[in-house]
Amino acid sequence: MSDDGDTPRDRRPTWPGGISAVLTQMEGRRDALTCAEGEAPPPADLDLALLAAQTVTDPDQDPAEAPPFRSSYHRKRHALRKELVGQSELVFLNGLLIAHLRKRSFPSHLPALFHRLWAEQGAHLIERLDQRWLVSAVTTFGDHGQTPVQRSVGLALNVLFGTMKLYETERLYSGSPADRAFPLDRKSPGPLPMEMDAYAIASGGLDVNMIGRLWTEAEGDGVIRPLAHHLLDLLIHDDRTLFRRLRTMRKRKARVDAGKRERPTRAANPAPVPAGHRALGPDTLRWGLVSTIRAPLPQIARFAAHHLELGATALHVYLDAPEAETAQFLARHPRIHVTCCDAAWWQDTGKTRPEAHQLRQTHNATRCLRDVAGALDWLGHIDADEFLLPDRPLAEILAEVSPRHALARVAPAEALARDHGLPAHFKLTHHHAEQPKSVLQEIYPTFGLHLYGGFLSHTSGKVFARTGIPETRFGIHTLKYRGEDATNRSRLSDVHLAHLHAPSWAQFRDHLAFRRDKGSYRPRSERIEMGQANLIAFLAEEEGEAGLRMLFDEVCADTPELRARLAAHDMLLTRPFDPDAAVARVFGTLP
Repeated sequence: MSDDGDTPRDRRPTWPGGISAVLTQMEGRRDALTCAEGEAPPPADLDLALLAAQTVTDPDQDPAEAPPFRSSYHRKRHALRKELVGQSELVFLNGLLIAHLRKRSFPSHLPALFHRLWAEQGAHLIERLDQRWLVSAVTTFGDHGQTPVQRSVGLALNVLFGTMKLYETERLYSGSPADRAFPLDRKSPGPLPMEMDAYAIASGGLDVNMIGRLWTEAEGDGVIRPLAHHLLDLLIHDDRTLFRRLRTMRKRKARVDAGKRERPTRAANPAPVPAGHRALGPDTLRWGLVSTIRAPLPQIARFAAHHLELGATALHVYLDAPEAETAQFLARHPRIHVTCCDAAWWQDTGKTRPEAHQLRQTHNATRCLRDVAGALDWLGHIDADEFLLPDRPLAEILAEVSPRHALARVAPAEALARDHGLPAHFKLTHHHAEQPKSVLQEIYPTFGLHLYGGFLSHTSGKVFARTGIPETRFGIHTLKYRGEDATNRSRLSDVHLAHLHAPSWAQFRDHLAFRRDKGSYRPRSERIEMGQANLIAFLAEEEGEAGLRMLFDEVCADTPELRARLAAHDMLLTRPFDPDAAVARVFGTLP
C-alpha cells in the first residue's frame, strides 16, 4: 500500500528484526524455574483452608527460606515471601503459581492447582490482593484457563490492562496528571495509526462496548466472574483512567455545544494579552490577591495566612472600615499591602465614596489591577470569606492557562455549615460537577428546584485577571475590557473557591437582613428558578424563622445524609482546610 500509488510506505519495523525479534525477546525470560535437591513446587492436594489461616513470615528469619539461594525457585520464593510478609499463605501461593505459569514449562499439575485455588478461595484472594496482583491473576487465566470463557476473558483483560500500562506511562511524559482530562481546544489534526477513525468524543460507544462486553463475557464462568467483575468495577470507579478522562471530555463538549445552541451570539471582545505573558512558567509566575474587607482581625488574618501559605506574591488588603491596630499588624508582613479606605483616602482619590459596597470593591480591585502591573502577572479578586483550595501549586495551574486568555475563572464551592469550628466539607453546583439539573431535587428534596445549583451564595465563582492590559477593570465576577465582559476567558482546573457564605446558623441568621437589603439576597435573578431572594422572602413571610431554619438545615447544614447525597453525584468536595493553623504559622499570636 502506498500514499500516492507509486511510493511505498516506510516499512521499517518498530522493533529491529520485526516479529522474529519480538518473539525472541518475549521468550527470553520464560525459562522454567529450577529446583535444587529437596525442593519441589506445591503439590496438587494442598489443604487450602489451612493455608488461608496461616500468615507469611519474614523469609530472612527462616533458615529454610533465607539466602544463599540454591536455585531460581528458591530465589523467587524468597522474593515473593519478602513482598508478602503479613499476608495469608494463600496469597503467597497465588503469587508462586503465577510465577511458574508465566514460564515456558512448569510442572503439569500447577494449572489445575491454580484453578482450584480460585474456585475454592476466590473470595479470600479478592479481599486481600492488591490491584496489581489481581490483574496478574486474571491474565494468568488467559493462558491457563480451563474453559473457553476463562481463556477469552483472561486474554482480553491482559490486552486491556497491558495497553493501559503502556499509554498511561507515555502520558506521564506529557506532564498531565492521570485525573485531568485534556482540553478540547488542543486537538492535533494528525491522523490515527492503522487508518482508524478517531473516537467520537460526543457520541462514541467504544468505551462502554469494551467494558460491557468483558462484563457479560465473564458472566459465563463462575470461577473467573467474581475476579473479572471486581477488576472492572475498580476500573469504572477509578478517576485516573482514560475512560474517566474521555467521559469528562464528553460532558465538557456537551456543555459547550449546548451553550452554543442556547446562548445568543455575543460579539467577541478579547482583551489583548501582553506578549510577556507567553513566557511565564510556574517558577517565574507571580500571583496575588486583592480584597476589600470589613471584618475583625482574626478573620482577615485567616484569609491572609491561608493564601500566603499557598504562595501568593502579594496580598492587597483594602480596609473598608479601617482600624489602626489591624492595619499596623497586617502591614508588618512584607507581602501584605494595606490600604486604609477612610474619608481622607477617598477624598484623595477624587471620587465620592460609593454607597454600595460592591462598587467600592470593584473600584479598589481595578485600582489595584493597574497599580500592580509589572509586579504581578495575575491578580485574583475575592472576598475575605473566600479561600482558594488548589490541588497543586497555584502558580503551576495559572502557568497552564493559554496565553490567548486574559482572565481565568475559579469555580465556587459553598461551605457546609457545622455547629462548631470551621467547615470541613464543601459542595459544588450541578453545573460545575457536570451533572444534570435533575440531581438537585434528589439532593435537596424541598428546595432543590428553587435554588440554582442548590447554592445560597453566588454560583459564578471569581476570576483571576492578567495584569498590564490597558482599558480593563474588574467586576465582582468578571473582567471587563472597554466596558464589556472580556470574552477570552478560561476556567481554572484543579482549584476551587471555598466560600464560607453561611458557616453556621447564627451567622446566616445575623447577616440575613443586610443581605436582603444590600447583598446577595436582593431580588435580581434572571433565572427561571425562584432564587434566593424570592425564596427567602417567601419563607420569612409565611413560615418565619422556622421556615428559614428548615431551608438552612436542608441546603447548608453539614450532615452525613447531605454529604452522602452530594457524594453520590460527585458534588462533595473535601480538602484539608485549617486557616487557624496557618495563622499560627504565619503570624504567631494575634493581638
